[in-house]
Amino acid sequence: MKAFPAHTLHSFGPLKPKRRSMTIEMTQISSTLLSLGGIFLLGFVADLVGRYTPLPRVTLLLLCGLLFGPAGCALLPDRFVDDWFPLLTHIALCMVGFLLGEKITFSAIRERGRSVLWISIGQAMGAGILVGSVLIIWGVAPAFALIMAGIAPASAPAAVFDVVKESGEKSRFADILLGIVAIDDAWGLLIFSFLLAAASAISGQGSAMDALLAGSGEVGGSILLGLVLGLPMAGLTGRIRPGEPTQAEALGLVILCAGMAVLLDLSSILAAMVMGSTVASLARHHDHAFHEIDEIEWPFMILFFLLAGASLQINKLPAVGWIGLIYISARMTGLYMGARISGRLANADVTVRKWLGCCLFPQAGVALGMALLAVDRFPELKDLILPVVIGSTVFFEIIGPVITRRVLHKISDARKT
Repeated sequence: MKAFPAHTLHSFGPLKPKRRSMTIEMTQISSTLLSLGGIFLLGFVADLVGRYTPLPRVTLLLLCGLLFGPAGCALLPDRFVDDWFPLLTHIALCMVGFLLGEKITFSAIRERGRSVLWISIGQAMGAGILVGSVLIIWGVAPAFALIMAGIAPASAPAAVFDVVKESGEKSRFADILLGIVAIDDAWGLLIFSFLLAAASAISGQGSAMDALLAGSGEVGGSILLGLVLGLPMAGLTGRIRPGEPTQAEALGLVILCAGMAVLLDLSSILAAMVMGSTVASLARHHDHAFHEIDEIEWPFMILFFLLAGASLQINKLPAVGWIGLIYISARMTGLYMGARISGRLANADVTVRKWLGCCLFPQAGVALGMALLAVDRFPELKDLILPVVIGSTVFFEIIGPVITRRVLHKISDARKT
């Protein structure tokens, strides 16, 4: 058999790694496409099942993420979860913030401002005070108690917003609830910054003023960014087709807000909420900007919630222990009692005072972000803070939307009778 010359054999050599790299690349592309297709179909199934069961689609998507993610069957590639989830988080939260901003116009503030303001402050203060007090009585380190008290008011606006939207509830109660979760992150950031500063002061670690200024700067900067983007958006959108903003310009500005918030290390949901409120208050020539985002928002929310479920570390739940159970109980009680007492002070109706606190239990990414900031300042408390926050977040993310949906259905049924 005639042999090939050495130089001819050598010429074939480089093709093998190239073919191999192309095969790997095609495998990754097919894996990503299959994952995306499967996720959207799961979103469709979750939406369908949610209509006929007590479980809201948010919880169903989170459970699907747990089932098919790394903690379950591991059908979703780790790379897919790690690479896509941070990006989708900012986009989804900006969309939610923008749509929530529609509920906080000047007219809405005049009509419901007293109730929203007082109840939002009351539930945040109630959760923080009760969690901190109970943990100190239990005998934990004061710095840890203050940190957990600062994390307690943080909520999950995306989950609450989607449950309200799914329920179809259109009432004063729903409007007040959405108004509260819209500004909840602002109060949460301020309370967390203040208590983190207090924890730093009593522990002698770092400057208390630095922590307080950082939190205040994040809130102020987010509001300013929302105004800077919202003012031109209110005047310029909807001019190509008079009175009808195109989907491209609405989506482009929302994603631009998300990108600038990340670049400037600000709260994307708070900036988008201020932007949406500005547009809703000043754009007299159209209201379609919100419709355009509303129409495209659900696919992003499917990806966000399912990947959020896939990223939940369910193995941390058993590590919560007694301190975690105390934190969960105290937070739920504090939110409920804080909303009830402040609702009475604001002369809110009986339904709002009785049930609104129960709708505020969901807690998600903001709490985890606060926990990571606290761990960075108090590394010696890492093994205590992270298991409690991660484990309780799993609980609140799955159980919270179920309770919120149950309350909304109960109120709707009572109104019909």
